[in-house]
Amino acid sequence: MENHKAAAAAVAYRLLNQTKHKSNKILHQRRLIPNSTQLNPSSSTSGFTQHYTSVPLNQFVASYRWDLRKSSLIRTSIHHRKFGSLASTIVQRNPNFSTINHDDLIYFDKILGAKKVIQDPEELQTANTDWMHKYKGSSKLMLQPENTTELSQILEYCNSRRLAVVPQGGNTGLVGGSVPVFDEIIINTRRMNSVISFDQVSGVLVCEAGCILENLISFLDKKGFIMPLDLGAKGSCQIGGNISTNAGGLRLVRYGSLHGTVLGLEVVLANGSVIDMLGTLRKDNTGYDLKHLFIGSEGSLGIITKVSILTPPKLSSVNIAFLACEDYISCQKLLFQAKRRLGEILSAFEFLDSQAMNLVLHHLDGVRNPLPSSIYNFYVLIETTGSNESNDKATLEAFLLHAMENGLVSDGALAQDFSQASSFWHIREGIPEALQKAGAVYKYDLSLPVEKMYDLVEEMRTRLGAAANVVGYGHLGDSNLHLNVSARQYDDAILAQIEPFVYEWTSRHRGSISAEHGLGLMKAEKIYYSKSSETVQLMASVKKLLDPNGILNPYKVIPSSLVS
Repeated sequence: MENHKAAAAAVAYRLLNQTKHKSNKILHQRRLIPNSTQLNPSSSTSGFTQHYTSVPLNQFVASYRWDLRKSSLIRTSIHHRKFGSLASTIVQRNPNFSTINHDDLIYFDKILGAKKVIQDPEELQTANTDWMHKYKGSSKLMLQPENTTELSQILEYCNSRRLAVVPQGGNTGLVGGSVPVFDEIIINTRRMNSVISFDQVSGVLVCEAGCILENLISFLDKKGFIMPLDLGAKGSCQIGGNISTNAGGLRLVRYGSLHGTVLGLEVVLANGSVIDMLGTLRKDNTGYDLKHLFIGSEGSLGIITKVSILTPPKLSSVNIAFLACEDYISCQKLLFQAKRRLGEILSAFEFLDSQAMNLVLHHLDGVRNPLPSSIYNFYVLIETTGSNESNDKATLEAFLLHAMENGLVSDGALAQDFSQASSFWHIREGIPEALQKAGAVYKYDLSLPVEKMYDLVEEMRTRLGAAANVVGYGHLGDSNLHLNVSARQYDDAILAQIEPFVYEWTSRHRGSISAEHGLGLMKAEKIYYSKSSETVQLMASVKKLLDPNGILNPYKVIPSSLVS
């Protein structure tokens, strides 16, 4: 995945960077002086440079697999995979699954054509490996259907032969959900990338699942609309994969989750049946709303082929503030005040701690601290988006003045132009890249009550001491913590201190062990920390009903013992 392109595109879209927009006139750079009665202009007018790099895939050795106990690469048999924390859990290859033979290849060549039947080792190495280089399968075949009919024929045949498959979009996931575990056939939807229709009045977009998110953003920008979803990976991720994982991203605080914005889906089931739920109506109370089964199911119930989604109109007034807070309580209070005082124009509320800031400053080239006078304990990035330039500006400035007068903000800056606004966002979106450059990293995506979120970070620091650097950042506006443990190298002793403690702590505080990344392979066996046994059993029943042979993305989402 090209992180630099994704992050740059995310910034460009978020700021609606067009010269005709009035927003470019109001992105003023100002220094916010604590305990002052006014917002004083900064003496500095220099912008912040940006530099992005990507991790080359060839660092991964093709003949190795991933051991979640050691968080390192090991050679294993194709028939089982080991993962877990203290106790080893074995993922066995389902013996009911067949292996590919020559007749299978002849059939796929016949229905798809040779160019869409991929057996090239180099292409397969890329498709078998997740973007973090943590999970690697052994698939010898990738299929690239061009339409729903071809995908339906593939699944009908695979189901009859009991050939397991893994649906794959942009392969930007973090939990091993989009790559094979063993030798599953990869079904990549990149060729299914057409925009079918767009209603200028309702704002309803209908497209195929393989459309890259950034391309949809560009299409809508020309129409005067935006996507309700914003991700750093937008240059690579596909809308079908976004919906299959119920991706959250940076705009959820404003536009809500995909369960609210997706109006309809077309899905192909394991037996090849095409389920047409591609409605474009916001209201439809005719029975069960089955599309919600597939949003967030990670391709385990069916493969999404078409999408209809409600897109908001593009607004012209955008402002970004980068603020410093002395403690986490101030961050909480600032969020409370932002929701009350900024209301409908609040479009993002992100936070990071000093450890995250230090990583970005030390590991990303060209990044500068917008508040160079000191390293503060916490930083908050606030974005507002509205339609009234003067009113939005006055509202934000009044909010910031109130926050400083009440001691919630220690220092801060408002973006003066696109370059400075980009640099603000690059700090937040560059944290994952900085963590990768720092060494080994254990990543956890958690939903927790806002008041408890940072307690977990502090407790983890106490547990690990000097053995690792514990970093906390995330989407404070929707209670989503990205807990990262950075170490020089992967170490069993470190992992044993993290797991299962992190899951137990989250469960004890009524949180979710996956806020937006999904369960995939990494957390399938951990689902009971967030869901009751009865709920998981019901999920398994739905899986068996829709995919009785279990060929769709096996070993993911649901414990294997329930669906084998």
